[in-house]
Amino acid sequence: MKIILIFSIVIRLYIFLFIVFSFSASAKPAQVAIVIDDIGYRATDKQVLTIPGNITYSVLPQTPYGKRIAEVANNRAHDVILHIPMESTHGKKLGPGALTSDMDENTLKSSLAQSFKEMPFALGINNHMGSHLTTLAKPMLWTMEFLKERELFFLDSVTSSKTLGRKIAGKIGVPAMSRHVFLDNHLNHDYIAGQFKQLITKAKKNQLAIAIAHPHPETVASLTKLIPLLKSHNIELVPLSKLYPAINQTSALTAQAE
Repeated sequence: MKIILIFSIVIRLYIFLFIVFSFSASAKPAQVAIVIDDIGYRATDKQVLTIPGNITYSVLPQTPYGKRIAEVANNRAHDVILHIPMESTHGKKLGPGALTSDMDENTLKSSLAQSFKEMPFALGINNHMGSHLTTLAKPMLWTMEFLKERELFFLDSVTSSKTLGRKIAGKIGVPAMSRHVFLDNHLNHDYIAGQFKQLITKAKKNQLAIAIAHPHPETVASLTKLIPLLKSHNIELVPLSKLYPAINQTSALTAQAE
């Protein structure tokens, strides 16, 4: 009888602890990072600095306004990364600091070094375009070797479903993540709000999600309205770098767009 009583108490205690810990886990906020890239060519790009919360800024190298905007963001304790142009399947103009498939190892790494010389506080890179280059093993290996040497990270913008970015990064130990949602492929509030809803859904499902958007006035206006809604969904807006401990435990989603 005494054994049965003890067993009953243990079972009840186990159930109680299970409920408590389950509640705690469900109450833990999901996390999202919002990366604004394509920054640097227009003076009006500085408007992105008015978006509320822990926005991450991805800046094009060697552009008229990029360095100054990056410095302001860095001084305000925001994450800054470099938005490195990479060769596209569409033959689009790439601009300064671009990585292309005809580069040898030294040329590619020298180009990256020059870009980081301009903004040495940058924490990593994501690809601008790159639907061709990110599918090529050698250029991506050289890119990841450069990042590993400097203890930097890679965010794959996922402009091709065949990207090798995260695969190669993982092989040599470079922290890498993938974009989940593009917020502003169409510049109207209803579309952006719909994509933001997708971001919320993915964050709730996976406990984290990463969005990319661009420095358009429509995007700035929409995000200024939408970001405060995250709190009501128990979602925290965090700097991109904060997701690294979590990303290793969660399968990143992928999508194709450019």
